[in-house]
Amino acid sequence: MGETEEAAAPAARRRRLALATLCIAMFMLDNVIVNNALPRIGRELDAGITGLQWVAEGYSLVFAALLLTGGALGDRYGRTAVFRFGLALFTAGSAAAALAGTVGTLVAARMLQGVGAALLTPGSLAILRHVFTDERERTRAIGTWSGVSALGLAVGPVVGGPMVEAFGWASVFWINVPIGAAALLLSGRVLPAIPARARRVDLGGLVLSAAGLGAAVHTLVEGPARGWTDPRVLTTAVLAVLLLVAFLLLERWIAEPMLDLRLFRDRVLGGALLGGFTVSFGMFGALFFLPLLMQGVLDWSPTAAGLAGLPMTAMIVVAGPLSARLTGRHGPRLPLVLGIALCALGLAGLSLYGEQARYAEYLWTLFVLGLGMGLTFTPVSIAVLQRVAPERTGTASATVNTLRELGGVLGIAVLGAVLTHRLTTGLTASLARLGLPAYILGRPADTLTAATTTPAAPLPAPVRQAVEHAFTDGIQLALRCGSAALAAAAVLVALLLRHPGRGTPAPAAPAPDPAGQDLPAGAGAGA
Repeated sequence: MGETEEAAAPAARRRRLALATLCIAMFMLDNVIVNNALPRIGRELDAGITGLQWVAEGYSLVFAALLLTGGALGDRYGRTAVFRFGLALFTAGSAAAALAGTVGTLVAARMLQGVGAALLTPGSLAILRHVFTDERERTRAIGTWSGVSALGLAVGPVVGGPMVEAFGWASVFWINVPIGAAALLLSGRVLPAIPARARRVDLGGLVLSAAGLGAAVHTLVEGPARGWTDPRVLTTAVLAVLLLVAFLLLERWIAEPMLDLRLFRDRVLGGALLGGFTVSFGMFGALFFLPLLMQGVLDWSPTAAGLAGLPMTAMIVVAGPLSARLTGRHGPRLPLVLGIALCALGLAGLSLYGEQARYAEYLWTLFVLGLGMGLTFTPVSIAVLQRVAPERTGTASATVNTLRELGGVLGIAVLGAVLTHRLTTGLTASLARLGLPAYILGRPADTLTAATTTPAAPLPAPVRQAVEHAFTDGIQLALRCGSAALAAAAVLVALLLRHPGRGTPAPAAPAPDPAGQDLPAGAGAGA
């Protein structure tokens, strides 16, 4: 008995270290920490709102476009090896971003970060499943892993604000370099080597999805600024539709797709995927613009704007373990639906406050948003592990994270389009009342950063007030749109997860062929 306990202790310690390594890597992928640096980036690199959107979208777009390919590469070359390579690329991209001297260089470095994130993320959940074989221990580990991922969203602004104020915007990228190096060293010691599985890489799907998503985001970001009838905007809109339809048709036809559409036949998985997508859509879109509102309109310092997120951080810390317990006891439906509904309530409440609002007045919305976000992460991950065969965990995990990132990409783009349109319309009308032509401010979409972060050339008080009011009005409308999307998603997810036992069964596990290679279920039947 003593020998067994002595042998079990190092194994348990190794599992804890593996979990810590995976959590560190996921914590690094926090994209929200960059948001507090956006006003300073806009001022120092001469970037307006459109340029700042691309700083955020450059990372998220590449991340979303390559996640599914990252899962396929992990299957083919070994999930641990691809995880380490992705971690190295993300660390290198962070250093390149910190050294960037132009917006174009910064966007390119952010794209390199996105490539690294896309390679390491799919393998993370698969490695976790391999390390923790006991079901109860695995559930607790997933709760911790998901909680750390969610915590990064709230801690990022709190840490990033003081860093930007003390060391400049580049510090939010430099911080990843030593953390990434440490995670690389640790991963070489504690992560298990998971055998590769022979499969083809869906290059056609990669090209079509990346090009289609890029065209869609370009349309949504540039449309409000250039005009929806601009030939370039119309061209990219048509290309986006054609490329994405072609991608879905290809994925349905080929034997080993990067996006397994059969996952959506399972109502539980479909509901979980919808929930993860919509939470990212509403929350990432809102969290992108809030630092601009706080620092540009309310005149908060980066530190103050970051510390304002502490209530959200606290609630995510509380909600993570609570979500794991609720999911283990009642299944994913209760925490997921409740979390989405709370996020909808928080965004709707936040939209009620304008440029004269005091922090104490809207503090309650931050508690609600933190609780809602904390409840939604764990049930999605657990639903995947419960409904998907072990051999396909990497692909399913990649699909979950792809939809989460895609939700964030579209959230920033769509809600940004709503904000920009309202800002342009409102500001044009305000300037007309002041007897001023709209062209004096250039592109209205870029006016906020130009008008509120450049002390060397302050605008006249009436014009500045018009800018601030138009931006506040725009962000309020964007928040309401995000809230409406989340409320609708809460209803749909509740219906889809109502009777999980009666839904379409999860896709079957692949069966080995005579040569010892896995064949996707139903491949021979043209599924």
